[in-house]
Amino acid sequence: MNPGDMQRRFDGAAGTFDSADFVLATTRDGLLARLEPITIDARYVIDLGSATGSAGRALERRFKRARILAVDLSQKMLQKARSKKTWLSKTAFFQADAAALPFPDHSVDVVFANQLLPWMPDFAPVFAEVSRVLRQDGLFVFATLGPDSLRGLRHEPFTDMHDVGDALVGAGLRDPVLDVDRLTVTYESTGSLVNDLTAIGARHCVPDEIEEMGLELELELELVYGHCWGGGHRSGGAEYHVDAGEIGMRIR
Repeated sequence: MNPGDMQRRFDGAAGTFDSADFVLATTRDGLLARLEPITIDARYVIDLGSATGSAGRALERRFKRARILAVDLSQKMLQKARSKKTWLSKTAFFQADAAALPFPDHSVDVVFANQLLPWMPDFAPVFAEVSRVLRQDGLFVFATLGPDSLRGLRHEPFTDMHDVGDALVGAGLRDPVLDVDRLTVTYESTGSLVNDLTAIGARHCVPDEIEEMGLELELELELVYGHCWGGGHRSGGAEYHVDAGEIGMRIR
Protein backbone atom coordinates (compact mmCIF):
# COMPACT_ATOMS: atom_id res chain seq x y z
CA MET A 1 0.00 0.00 0.00
CA ASN A 2 1.47 3.37 -0.99
CA PRO A 3 1.48 6.35 1.43
CA GLY A 4 -1.36 8.12 -0.38
CA ASP A 5 -3.66 5.11 -0.15
CA MET A 6 -2.71 4.61 3.49
CA GLN A 7 -3.41 8.24 4.32
CA ARG A 8 -6.86 8.08 2.71
CA ARG A 9 -7.65 4.84 4.55
CA PHE A 10 -6.77 6.28 7.96
CA ASP A 11 -8.40 9.65 7.25
CA GLY A 12 -11.59 7.69 6.68
CA ALA A 13 -11.18 5.71 9.91
CA ALA A 14 -10.32 8.62 12.23
CA GLY A 15 -13.88 8.99 13.52
CA THR A 16 -14.36 5.29 14.34
CA PHE A 17 -10.85 4.23 15.30
CA ASP A 18 -11.28 4.52 19.08
CA SER A 19 -14.31 2.21 19.06
CA ALA A 20 -12.32 -0.83 17.92
CA ASP A 21 -8.69 -0.27 18.94
CA PHE A 22 -8.59 -2.91 21.71
CA VAL A 23 -5.66 -4.79 20.18
CA LEU A 24 -3.65 -1.57 20.00
CA ALA A 25 -4.68 -0.82 23.60
CA THR A 26 -3.39 -4.24 24.64
CA THR A 27 0.01 -3.76 23.01
CA ARG A 28 0.21 -0.13 24.16
CA ASP A 29 -0.16 -1.29 27.75
CA GLY A 30 2.32 -4.10 27.12
CA LEU A 31 4.90 -1.64 25.80
CA LEU A 32 4.40 0.71 28.74
CA ALA A 33 4.85 -2.19 31.17
CA ARG A 34 8.12 -3.10 29.46
CA LEU A 35 9.26 0.51 29.77
CA GLU A 36 8.82 0.57 33.55
CA PRO A 37 12.20 -0.94 34.51
CA ILE A 38 14.14 1.06 31.90
CA THR A 39 15.81 4.25 33.12
CA ILE A 40 16.22 6.95 30.49
CA ASP A 41 16.24 10.73 30.82
CA ALA A 42 13.98 11.74 27.94
CA ARG A 43 13.45 15.28 26.66
CA TYR A 44 11.88 14.37 23.30
CA VAL A 45 9.75 11.28 22.67
CA ILE A 46 8.29 10.41 19.25
CA ASP A 47 4.92 8.64 19.21
CA LEU A 48 5.34 7.13 15.75
CA GLY A 49 2.05 6.25 14.11
CA SER A 50 0.23 8.11 16.86
CA ALA A 51 -3.32 7.68 15.45
CA THR A 52 -5.82 9.39 17.77
CA GLY A 53 -3.31 9.98 20.55
CA SER A 54 -4.05 7.37 23.23
CA ALA A 55 -0.42 6.31 23.53
CA GLY A 56 0.72 9.93 23.59
CA ARG A 57 -1.25 10.66 26.75
CA ALA A 58 0.26 7.61 28.44
CA LEU A 59 3.74 8.66 27.32
CA GLU A 60 3.22 12.08 28.88
CA ARG A 61 2.59 10.36 32.19
CA ARG A 62 5.60 8.04 31.78
CA PHE A 63 8.04 10.76 30.67
CA LYS A 64 6.86 13.73 32.69
CA ARG A 65 9.64 16.10 31.62
CA ALA A 66 9.54 15.18 27.94
CA ARG A 67 7.92 16.80 24.91
CA ILE A 68 5.83 14.24 23.02
CA LEU A 69 6.10 14.49 19.23
CA ALA A 70 3.02 12.82 17.73
CA VAL A 71 3.68 11.67 14.15
CA ASP A 72 1.05 10.22 11.84
CA LEU A 73 0.46 10.10 8.09
CA SER A 74 -3.22 10.96 8.54
CA GLN A 75 -4.11 14.58 9.14
CA LYS A 76 -7.57 13.60 10.38
CA MET A 77 -6.08 11.22 12.94
CA LEU A 78 -3.89 14.08 14.17
CA GLN A 79 -6.90 16.39 14.32
CA LYS A 80 -8.71 13.82 16.46
CA ALA A 81 -5.69 13.55 18.76
CA ARG A 82 -5.37 17.32 18.99
CA SER A 83 -9.03 17.63 20.01
CA LYS A 84 -8.27 15.49 23.09
CA LYS A 85 -5.26 17.55 24.12
CA THR A 86 -5.43 19.09 27.60
CA TRP A 87 -4.20 22.62 28.22
CA LEU A 88 -1.26 21.25 30.25
CA SER A 89 -0.14 18.94 27.45
CA LYS A 90 3.22 19.56 25.77
CA THR A 91 2.47 17.34 22.78
CA ALA A 92 3.27 18.66 19.30
CA PHE A 93 1.74 17.16 16.15
CA PHE A 94 3.44 16.35 12.84
CA GLN A 95 1.94 14.90 9.68
CA ALA A 96 4.74 12.82 8.18
CA ASP A 97 5.70 9.48 6.67
CA ALA A 98 7.49 7.20 9.16
CA ALA A 99 10.19 6.72 6.53
CA ALA A 100 10.84 10.48 6.21
CA LEU A 101 10.75 12.05 9.67
CA PRO A 102 10.97 15.87 9.98
CA PHE A 103 13.54 15.87 12.80
CA PRO A 104 17.30 16.47 12.91
CA ASP A 105 19.83 13.68 13.30
CA HIS A 106 20.25 12.33 16.84
CA SER A 107 17.67 14.75 18.26
CA VAL A 108 15.23 12.50 20.15
CA ASP A 109 15.57 10.22 23.15
CA VAL A 110 12.76 7.68 22.66
CA VAL A 111 10.79 6.44 19.66
CA PHE A 112 7.59 4.58 20.54
CA ALA A 113 5.81 2.70 17.73
CA ASN A 114 2.68 0.75 18.65
CA GLN A 115 1.46 -1.42 15.75
CA LEU A 116 2.91 0.83 13.07
CA LEU A 117 5.04 -1.89 11.49
CA PRO A 118 2.22 -4.15 10.20
CA TRP A 119 1.34 -1.33 7.80
CA MET A 120 4.87 -1.00 6.43
CA PRO A 121 5.66 -2.94 3.24
CA ASP A 122 9.37 -2.55 4.04
CA PHE A 123 10.75 -2.06 7.54
CA ALA A 124 14.21 -0.94 6.40
CA PRO A 125 13.43 2.74 5.58
CA VAL A 126 11.50 3.15 8.86
CA PHE A 127 14.27 1.60 10.94
CA ALA A 128 16.85 3.73 9.12
CA GLU A 129 14.93 6.89 10.06
CA VAL A 130 14.54 5.77 13.66
CA SER A 131 18.29 5.12 13.80
CA ARG A 132 18.99 8.53 12.30
CA VAL A 133 16.87 10.58 14.70
CA LEU A 134 17.74 8.66 17.90
CA ARG A 135 20.56 10.03 20.03
CA GLN A 136 23.41 7.82 21.17
CA ASP A 137 21.85 5.33 23.61
CA GLY A 138 18.35 6.51 22.71
CA LEU A 139 15.59 3.89 22.96
CA PHE A 140 13.33 2.45 20.28
CA VAL A 141 10.33 0.47 21.60
CA PHE A 142 7.73 -1.12 19.35
CA ALA A 143 4.95 -3.67 19.09
CA THR A 144 3.96 -5.49 15.94
CA LEU A 145 2.19 -8.69 14.84
CA GLY A 146 4.02 -11.95 14.30
CA PRO A 147 3.49 -14.41 11.42
CA ASP A 148 1.05 -16.59 13.40
CA SER A 149 -1.46 -13.70 13.55
CA LEU A 150 -4.69 -14.12 11.57
CA ARG A 151 -3.42 -17.44 10.25
CA GLY A 152 -5.83 -18.81 7.69
CA LEU A 153 -7.34 -15.40 6.96
CA ARG A 154 -4.46 -13.51 5.39
CA HIS A 155 -2.84 -14.48 2.11
CA GLU A 156 0.53 -13.16 3.29
CA PRO A 157 1.86 -13.67 6.84
CA PHE A 158 3.27 -10.83 8.91
CA THR A 159 7.06 -10.55 9.06
CA ASP A 160 8.92 -13.11 11.14
CA MET A 161 10.46 -11.67 14.31
CA HIS A 162 13.94 -12.91 13.37
CA ASP A 163 13.74 -10.83 10.19
CA VAL A 164 12.68 -7.86 12.31
CA GLY A 165 15.81 -8.31 14.44
CA ASP A 166 17.99 -8.52 11.34
CA ALA A 167 16.50 -5.31 9.95
CA LEU A 168 16.97 -3.42 13.23
CA VAL A 169 20.67 -4.15 13.43
CA GLY A 170 21.11 -3.59 9.71
CA ALA A 171 19.75 -0.07 10.22
CA GLY A 172 22.29 0.73 12.93
CA LEU A 173 20.19 -0.04 16.00
CA ARG A 174 21.78 -2.28 18.60
CA ASP A 175 21.05 -4.95 21.17
CA PRO A 176 17.51 -5.85 20.09
CA VAL A 177 15.38 -7.70 22.62
CA LEU A 178 12.18 -9.34 21.38
CA ASP A 179 9.45 -11.28 23.14
CA VAL A 180 6.02 -12.62 22.28
CA ASP A 181 2.57 -12.71 23.85
CA ARG A 182 -0.48 -14.41 22.41
CA LEU A 183 -3.99 -13.00 22.42
CA THR A 184 -7.17 -14.89 21.49
CA VAL A 185 -10.10 -12.84 20.23
CA THR A 186 -13.55 -14.39 19.67
CA TYR A 187 -16.09 -12.80 17.32
CA GLU A 188 -19.74 -13.79 17.26
CA SER A 189 -19.63 -13.58 13.47
CA THR A 190 -17.21 -12.81 10.67
CA GLY A 191 -19.30 -9.70 10.03
CA SER A 192 -18.33 -8.38 13.48
CA LEU A 193 -14.68 -8.93 12.63
CA VAL A 194 -15.05 -7.02 9.38
CA ASN A 195 -16.83 -4.17 11.18
CA ASP A 196 -13.95 -3.82 13.65
CA LEU A 197 -11.34 -3.96 10.91
CA THR A 198 -13.22 -1.32 8.93
CA ALA A 199 -13.42 0.92 12.00
CA ILE A 200 -9.62 0.99 12.34
CA GLY A 201 -8.89 1.22 8.60
CA ALA A 202 -7.81 -2.43 8.23
CA ARG A 203 -10.65 -3.92 6.17
CA HIS A 204 -8.14 -5.04 3.54
CA CYS A 205 -6.49 -7.47 5.99
CA VAL A 206 -8.92 -10.28 5.20
CA PRO A 207 -10.41 -11.38 1.86
CA ASP A 208 -14.02 -10.57 0.95
CA GLU A 209 -15.13 -14.19 1.16
CA ILE A 210 -14.50 -14.22 4.93
CA GLU A 211 -17.35 -11.77 5.51
CA GLU A 212 -19.73 -14.02 3.58
CA MET A 213 -19.11 -16.97 5.93
CA GLY A 214 -21.15 -15.39 8.75
CA LEU A 215 -19.77 -17.82 11.37
CA GLU A 216 -18.41 -17.40 14.88
CA LEU A 217 -14.68 -16.91 14.64
CA GLU A 218 -11.79 -17.33 17.07
CA LEU A 219 -8.60 -15.50 16.11
CA GLU A 220 -5.11 -15.97 17.44
CA LEU A 221 -2.83 -12.93 17.45
CA GLU A 222 0.92 -13.19 17.98
CA LEU A 223 1.95 -9.95 19.68
CA VAL A 224 5.62 -9.16 19.21
CA TYR A 225 7.27 -6.62 21.52
CA GLY A 226 10.75 -5.25 21.02
CA HIS A 227 13.23 -2.65 22.12
CA CYS A 228 16.71 -1.67 21.03
CA TRP A 229 19.13 1.23 21.32
CA GLY A 230 20.61 3.92 19.13
CA GLY A 231 24.30 4.31 18.43
CA GLY A 232 25.05 1.11 16.57
CA HIS A 233 26.73 0.77 13.18
CA ARG A 234 24.86 0.11 9.98
CA SER A 235 25.70 -3.31 8.66
CA GLY A 236 26.17 -2.35 5.03
CA GLY A 237 24.35 -5.48 3.95
CA ALA A 238 25.92 -7.90 6.42
CA GLU A 239 23.46 -10.27 8.03
CA TYR A 240 22.57 -10.35 11.69
CA HIS A 241 20.47 -13.09 13.24
CA VAL A 242 18.65 -13.01 16.57
CA ASP A 243 19.28 -16.24 18.49
CA ALA A 244 15.95 -18.02 18.90
CA GLY A 245 17.02 -19.11 22.36
CA GLU A 246 17.17 -15.48 23.48
CA ILE A 247 13.55 -14.72 22.58
CA GLY A 248 11.22 -14.95 25.55
CA MET A 249 7.78 -16.47 25.14
CA ARG A 250 4.88 -15.43 27.34
CA ILE A 251 1.46 -16.89 26.66
CA ARG A 252 -1.44 -14.51 27.23
